[in-house]
Amino acid sequence: MSTLPFDFELIKKYNVPGPRYTSYPPATNFNDKVTHEQLREKIHSNNQTPRDLSLYFHLPFCQTLCWYCGCTTVITTRQSQSAIYLNYLRKEMELMAKHLNPDRKAVQLHYGGGTPTFLTPEELRSLGKMIHENFQIAEDVEAGVEIDPRRLTRDHLVALRETGFTRASVGVQDHDAKVQEAVHRIQPYAQTKMAVDWIRETGFKSLNIDLIYGLPHQTVESFARTIDEVLELRPDRFAVFSYAHVPWIKPAQRIFANEALPTAEVKLQLLKLTIEKLASAGFVYIGMDHFARADDELAIAQRQGTLQRNFQGYSTHGGADIYSFGMSSISQADGIYWQNQKELPAYYAALDAGEIPLAKGYLLSEDDRIRRQTIMRLMCDMSLYYPLMSQYLELDFKAYFAEELASLDDLEADGLIERNPRGLLVTDLGRLLIRNIAMRFDAYQKTTTERRFSRTI
Repeated sequence: MSTLPFDFELIKKYNVPGPRYTSYPPATNFNDKVTHEQLREKIHSNNQTPRDLSLYFHLPFCQTLCWYCGCTTVITTRQSQSAIYLNYLRKEMELMAKHLNPDRKAVQLHYGGGTPTFLTPEELRSLGKMIHENFQIAEDVEAGVEIDPRRLTRDHLVALRETGFTRASVGVQDHDAKVQEAVHRIQPYAQTKMAVDWIRETGFKSLNIDLIYGLPHQTVESFARTIDEVLELRPDRFAVFSYAHVPWIKPAQRIFANEALPTAEVKLQLLKLTIEKLASAGFVYIGMDHFARADDELAIAQRQGTLQRNFQGYSTHGGADIYSFGMSSISQADGIYWQNQKELPAYYAALDAGEIPLAKGYLLSEDDRIRRQTIMRLMCDMSLYYPLMSQYLELDFKAYFAEELASLDDLEADGLIERNPRGLLVTDLGRLLIRNIAMRFDAYQKTTTERRFSRTI
């Protein structure tokens, strides 16, 4: 996929709002009808077997707001806030640990945010200790953390390594000074390089770089320089996100004047540039916004048909329930999603009352389960083989999805997929628009309003 026959008009045709499918149904379908009693019953039933766990901790604090950010954050310069938050994370872990099968092991652990390294090194050590006290951690756990180089110290990384972290994801977004000033995130290349040098010195095994295309004042030339610079850092993976302009959800984005944002044509050129440069450097385009070296676990899992997709994006661990902690975090177990309270006062109040800090959730129907597996396999394998899907889902796949499969004629005519009687294959062009293809199998798209999602490119 080193070169792409970009048909800009065709891609613009499909550049419509759509889910990212880190869950199905998407989180926009969650509601407040799931009760604490139903949640406790589901957690109890899900703990009858010792299947694997994936643990996520949302650490929401940032000292300053990056104006493009779509994450749930708490902006503060008061370092004391993190110590209070840790106390509530302890309460939540102890509350959840009471329900867990003692034989379950955590095979994945991830810190996201916010800025996980807002915590002091000693607080990171304390959090790691809490986790090990409340959960069994697999010896070969995949433990990753999101890193902001701007206020990072080497001791932060030492503390993370001491508590078992081996993967680091470094936020860069863009190294161009004009872009950085426009988005309120000043981070020179030298600062990024120092963070990467420390990551390697302290023994992390895997390095991911996060970039964003579509930011104010980005040009093909400026973003090419950024990509060339970060390639010199020799990362194992890239996450190159499309900037989601949703000012009706994130008011800070109103700061960006429309004329400062790249046009649709420029944004597509930035995507084309990214794919071609990374492919030429030996990276495999996994799908959506993920790239990995050919010998990376993500690329290997995709080749073997074992790749998964969840709230952290593409993943190598299938079948693991995701138990998430902290404000706004989303958990996933068999047949249920649940999300914590999104504001600190409500999150704290629930835990003070001895309750799981449930805000909303979703109980999956049988049809939801079938569509979730279909969309996941499509987005991970970039294909659907009907006999295998029939066997996997225990139904006649072609009959069950007769209406959806009949709706794919335009996608085939436009070169997004190739079809035969036994299945479909997503083309290189279709990989760019995989969300659009997945939407054809989404039962909720007919009732979705446009302003609920970002555009697919």
